[in-house]
Amino acid sequence: MADNAAPVTLRARKFITNRLLARRQFVLDVLHPSRPNVPKAELAEKLATMYKTEKARVVCFGFRTQFGGGRSTGFALIYDDEASQKRFEPKHRLVQSGLEIKVDKPSRKLRHERKNRAKKFRGTKKTKAAEPAKKGK
Repeated sequence: MADNAAPVTLRARKFITNRLLARRQFVLDVLHPSRPNVPKAELAEKLATMYKTEKARVVCFGFRTQFGGGRSTGFALIYDDEASQKRFEPKHRLVQSGLEIKVDKPSRKLRHERKNRAKKFRGTKKTKAAEPAKKGK
């Protein structure tokens, strides 16, 4: 069934060395015939050893398992250094890899409600209107 020690084959297609973004990028084909899927952390580890770099510089995303299983295809990036990774990588992927901290903000609906409450006032009263309405009488 699901054997985590089962062999996994990685194949890089469309390999490009992108000097402008200081990275290597490629489409990654993962062959995993006796496993349902392979975690991205494990893929990053294997790619780091293959391309002689550290695991933190490898970013894997967009993996889709082919119908019937046994094969997945996704995208992988290997950055030259941490500075270029922080500069070019989207914030949500930096949060996933632990290089950024997640910014906690109120939900979209709450932000819109606050904005619309504040529209009914002028000047300094807007800040008071931005606070949620008091419950009770």
